Amino acid sequence: MQWLAAIACLLTAASAHALGTGRFVQLEGSDGVVVAAAGRAAPLLVSPGDFPGVLRAARDLQRDIGKVSGATPAWRTDAVSMAGDVIIAGTLGRHPVIDRLAKEGKIDTANLAGQWEGFLIQAVPDPMPGVKRALVIAGSDKRGTIYGLYTLSEQIGVSPWHWWADVPIPRHRSLTVPLATRVTEKPVVQYRGIFLNDEAPALTNWAKERFGGFNRQFYEKLFELMLRMRANYLWPAMWYSSFNDDDKGNGELADMMGIVMGTSHHEPMMRAQQEWHRYGKGPWDYQRNGDTLREFWAGGLRNTRNYESVITMAMRGDGDEPMSESANVGLLERIVSDQRDLIRKEWQREPETVPQLWALYKEVQDYYEKGMRVPDDMLLLWCDDNWGNIRRLPTAEERKRRGGAGVYYHFDYVGVPRSYKWLNVTQIGKVWEQMNLANEYGANRMWIVNVGDLKPMEVPTEFFLAYAWDPASWPAERLPDYLRQWAAREFGERHAHEIAAIVDKYTRYNARRRPEQLAPDTYSLVNYDEAERVVADYTALADEAQRIGMTLPKAMRDAYFQLVEYPVRASANAVDLYVSAGRNQLYARQGRVSTNDMAARVRRLFGHDAELARQYHGISNGKWNHMMSQTRFGYTNWDQPYRDVMPAVSELRIPGPGQLAAPNGIHPSDRMGVAVDGNPVAWPVFPIRQLILPALDRYERKPRHIDLFNRSSAPFDYTITASQPWLKISHSAGRVARDRRVAIDVDWNAVPVGITETELTVHGPDKAKVVVKVPVHARTDTVEGHVETGGVIAIEAEHYTRALAPAGRRWQTIPGYGRTLSGVTTMPGAAPALTVQDGMRLEYDVHLFSAGEVKLHAVLSPTLKFQPGSGFRYAVSIDDGPPQEVNVHADGSEDYWRRIVSDGVAKFVTTHRIDQPGKHTLKFWALDPGLVLQRLVVDAGGMQPSYLGPPESPRIVRRPE
Repeated sequence: MQWLAAIACLLTAASAHALGTGRFVQLEGSDGVVVAAAGRAAPLLVSPGDFPGVLRAARDLQRDIGKVSGATPAWRTDAVSMAGDVIIAGTLGRHPVIDRLAKEGKIDTANLAGQWEGFLIQAVPDPMPGVKRALVIAGSDKRGTIYGLYTLSEQIGVSPWHWWADVPIPRHRSLTVPLATRVTEKPVVQYRGIFLNDEAPALTNWAKERFGGFNRQFYEKLFELMLRMRANYLWPAMWYSSFNDDDKGNGELADMMGIVMGTSHHEPMMRAQQEWHRYGKGPWDYQRNGDTLREFWAGGLRNTRNYESVITMAMRGDGDEPMSESANVGLLERIVSDQRDLIRKEWQREPETVPQLWALYKEVQDYYEKGMRVPDDMLLLWCDDNWGNIRRLPTAEERKRRGGAGVYYHFDYVGVPRSYKWLNVTQIGKVWEQMNLANEYGANRMWIVNVGDLKPMEVPTEFFLAYAWDPASWPAERLPDYLRQWAAREFGERHAHEIAAIVDKYTRYNARRRPEQLAPDTYSLVNYDEAERVVADYTALADEAQRIGMTLPKAMRDAYFQLVEYPVRASANAVDLYVSAGRNQLYARQGRVSTNDMAARVRRLFGHDAELARQYHGISNGKWNHMMSQTRFGYTNWDQPYRDVMPAVSELRIPGPGQLAAPNGIHPSDRMGVAVDGNPVAWPVFPIRQLILPALDRYERKPRHIDLFNRSSAPFDYTITASQPWLKISHSAGRVARDRRVAIDVDWNAVPVGITETELTVHGPDKAKVVVKVPVHARTDTVEGHVETGGVIAIEAEHYTRALAPAGRRWQTIPGYGRTLSGVTTMPGAAPALTVQDGMRLEYDVHLFSAGEVKLHAVLSPTLKFQPGSGFRYAVSIDDGPPQEVNVHADGSEDYWRRIVSDGVAKFVTTHRIDQPGKHTLKFWALDPGLVLQRLVVDAGGMQPSYLGPPESPRIVRRPE
């Protein structure tokens, strides 16, 4: 069939990609080790004495090469009578051929031996008699070899998500590795893991239907995905399941495949919460029931004594609740001491030789700050606030601890101020910014992230793990390239840039406000065209995603729908749904007949969400049924609603022509309504208010609008006249059945210089007449920098005029990070605090047309106080005025935290005085590290309420002549 041939051609044309590791597999090359060509594949030489997990991964590589090239490598366990090219894969000390090559100096393993999870991939000429060339994959240990094997799989085009997201495996006739190839890698973060959490209803019901539950069949698929992404550590699903109790083979499988197991932050001693609910007796209270708890924990150690683990220590309340009010530091220290005695007894090992962690989650961190300490060999696992903002990082003294430190992070959460579980809301720029700090502050022994149901979080999950493997590979300026490489690996080069941009934008849009937190009034319906712009941007993005999906080969479309199209379209639909509900309420207050149309639109969008979920559940022959069953509409508190609930809508009883003069009807002259840009109150209204449009400005050159709308079922005619001929009216006359938006603009070539007040007169039915004032600002001042329009100057942080930094410091733009454009932070992140005199500042040239008091709004990312002390500071001034120092952590209340994490930004306001109009310079000093500036807004008296703030002001850059 022709379409199959076209798909095969497109897939063959795609390049082999790997994220992080430089490309070393050539698809058209002829020189080097021939992995596969002309229907033949190099044999795969392994050692029968290698680790079972290594041999299993080698079998995966064997199948992968066969799927890509059409030729499956022969499986060899001895080197007798070998010829041509060969792949040699194994672990140092377990593969005689690799050990001999190392001894002979044909491969350099000096920096590999003894490393944690290191691997070498090297092309070797004449490795043994009869063999012309070999591609050697050598690991320092079991997982090092496994990562090397899967690295080759990814290099030939097999995505880690080939099963978990149905990414098709491309076909390539030729796979060659140049003889100059030598790749050596090892991880920076020792334990790199994920936590399947909040996994009901979606993942739980899917796993039950697909595998019968969270058993070894499920976990084998998960472990392979993790290893392909170079992860090594797991907290398993635990809401209604127990890893070691539900399937007795789960632990053995994990250890065989190479996954280090643990239990979540509130499940100590390798026992699941569900095991206590099944077998525990008495209260979960160490003071009242210590003997029972110790025996319960001893059972967890006995069940896992032969498996590689990191043991979660200490204790929280049952069900991830705080300990009882009677709990104290001394009690918790005694619990840890008793737990270490159990380790010594059950595992016959000294506790300091057994990996352990203490998760400083929520109130547990308070115990630490009050003086609780654990043995020096235990890992301190610091945590974020469940919203992606790290609460604490090690001090210089704490970095000396032998056990090291790590971070428990979140892409998903159930709790206050609002649970968010449905879709990906995490920008990789945010992950980079926070985990870069973690790495710089030495919290890099373990990184583990709560990925919820896993499926909606594919993109940030892989980035989190890739960054943990080697932070240096992904500096901030390469973040766009990461997404482009990811898109090219999954869908080919043709649309990689567009797909990367879509993923970047939709995660930014979702991060502004979690879908679960959206409300009809989140975005302003009247100021700055905010709601309209947000919906239009998201709709355009969804249309672009759908358009690209239709151009992809059919074999790619299921993967594309899961990874790109569904999250974009579903998110855009949700935003449109809530904005439409907001318009419905506004229109009802204004008496528009289109109120009912907007109510119908809300119902249609609510239904469309269900249709998109059905489409998701139907792709890949129903493989992903249940995965989008998480409720997302109808929250009334932090917890998810039992069922999706459509936002409330209003409907009007519209009077017909015969009812216009009825006692409960409307006067004929009131059929016409008029609403102006920036004002929710429409004419006619009592008492009568003057209608004034926001000023038309020469520097901004943005049209304004008025809405004419009907309040009855009978259409009416209108005309609009202008007091000046250079006012441009998009529709100066016509008939209105429901709504008519009329754009108002200026012929800037004809308008007189200065500030002019003009008028529009709207004539409607029954002699109705409305006058609308139209201010026009046609200044011709010589301006430079960002220019005041509408009484404000809004500036994106990266659009600075000058960036000044002392030696050893620099300003770093984080592309795509934040609510509007990007973020700007200081590097290095772990540098000492500065003073204003050190001069670490950004300067912005601005032009103000007014003088007097102004307010300067600084919009920063919601960085928490991750170091002890009074709080992080910045300073601002205008011109040479005295810098005003601001402590961003001055408000430590729960209400403040809820606001900043919900908004995704922290806002601060300072007051300044401008002596005269004209050019001025805003100065922003970073005094403490870790702050990220997103925007600055000068309010000269015209700032209107909105969620995102005013759009960026015009920027005039004068180039030297």
